[in-house]
Amino acid sequence: MDSLATYDQRYVEISGVYEEDKGLSALVNDSLMVDHSSKNALWVDFSQDCPLYLSGTHTGLFEYSDGGFTMMKDKAITIRGKIDLHNKGHLKQYKGAIERVSFIKL
Repeated sequence: MDSLATYDQRYVEISGVYEEDKGLSALVNDSLMVDHSSKNALWVDFSQDCPLYLSGTHTGLFEYSDGGFTMMKDKAITIRGKIDLHNKGHLKQYKGAIERVSFIKL
C-alpha cells in the first residue's frame, strides 16, 4: 500500500484478507499490526465479464448454491487484477481499487 502509485494501471498479484458486507468489498492487509481502515485498503471491483470459475469445474465463484454464495469473507486470499487509483470504491473512501480480477486463490 505504501507504493501503490507505482502500480497504477498495472496488473498485479496481491494477498490480503477479503472483507465483504453491504457496500463493502475490500482487501486489507493480513498483518495484525497494521491499520485496517478503508484509507489503507483496496476496493475490490469484481466484473460480470469474468465469472471466476473454480479450477476444473463449471462452478462460478458468485454462484448461489447450498443456501449461499462461495464465502470469502474474512479469509486470506491472493488476487490478480489491475490497480486503478482513480477508482476509490464505495463512497470514495478507499486508496484505490483492484479491477478486472482474473484470479482468486482462497
